[in-house]
Amino acid sequence: MIRRWLPYPILSALLLVIWLLLNQSVAPAAILLGTLLGIALAKVFGRLRPPKARVRNPHLLGLLFARVMLDIFRSNLAVARIVLRRERGMHSGFVAIPLALTDRHGLAVLACIITSTPGTIWVNYDSTANVLLIHVLDLVDEQGWIDTIKQRYERPLLEVFQ
Repeated sequence: MIRRWLPYPILSALLLVIWLLLNQSVAPAAILLGTLLGIALAKVFGRLRPPKARVRNPHLLGLLFARVMLDIFRSNLAVARIVLRRERGMHSGFVAIPLALTDRHGLAVLACIITSTPGTIWVNYDSTANVLLIHVLDLVDEQGWIDTIKQRYERPLLEVFQ
């Protein structure tokens, strides 16, 4: 019964304290209004909470983390070489990658991986067609990038989250 009215008691109490500090008053009306706001906003925030991720193979996350750290190190060296040499023949471009991954948590991890790797950035994801658009700083082989993303990152994420 109490959980229904007060789903997140710490959040409600914190919101009450913030309300009282902002009003610089501990009058009964301020306490009552702060309490009502704390309870109402905690209920609203509770509905925004995403569902928990279902991790099927957690041991693969460690291997994926090691692979990503190695790729980030290699990409840092490659981007530094491009910037320091000021190569004229460099061609940046966009790559559309069809994905099999549909889990929102897996997609979030993939977005973090791609964006944290120097030289690449997650540009757009079309959820209806399940196609990812990335920008690559030095695009030499488009199919190579598609294969890299699908084999090195998407495949382990599929095993972990789907």
